[in-house]
Amino acid sequence: TCFRALCCKGPPPARPEYDLVCIGLTGSGKTSLLSKLCSESPENVVSTTGFSIKAVPFQNAILNVKELGGADNIRKYWSRYYQGSQGVIFVLDSASSEDDLETARSELHSALQHPQLCTLPFLILANHQDKPAARSVQEVKKYFELEPLARGKRWILQPCSLDDMDALKDSFSQLINLLEEKDHEAVRM
Repeated sequence: TCFRALCCKGPPPARPEYDLVCIGLTGSGKTSLLSKLCSESPENVVSTTGFSIKAVPFQNAILNVKELGGADNIRKYWSRYYQGSQGVIFVLDSASSEDDLETARSELHSALQHPQLCTLPFLILANHQDKPAARSVQEVKKYFELEPLARGKRWILQPCSLDDMDALKDSFSQLINLLEEKDHEAVRM
């Protein structure tokens, strides 16, 4: 009984859960990245046409990610799915055409300024860094005008690819830290 009292103090504490929205244009890699984080087979990945929800487990939190399709006809409905979100994941194809990059820039600007998202932490993933045409994080930051636009907001811009899961997991850990900070701020108020 003495051993039991020392070692078995009940179940481990529950991990906090956060509700996130994941947006980005079609082909940016949202579904592939989330599937890989959930240890799902990449062969079964199909582009999201409406929305899907995935529980992405991490050691210190569970992220309930609502991924929204990025096609033209779906993007106009994104804002209907923002309510209740505690953070935003924006995935962009850093190797995309100038036109697609401009569209992604416009969509990110809209999201950063949206009343339901503007106070939330943002994780911006510059995906497809493994492709030769990929723009660097510095090029993306400058092109997307993140410094002036996101001043005063909590955001992280990280390079990523399916080839470097450690870097991707690290990016999500940084987002979890921002989410935890927001939780602590709410408790202090």
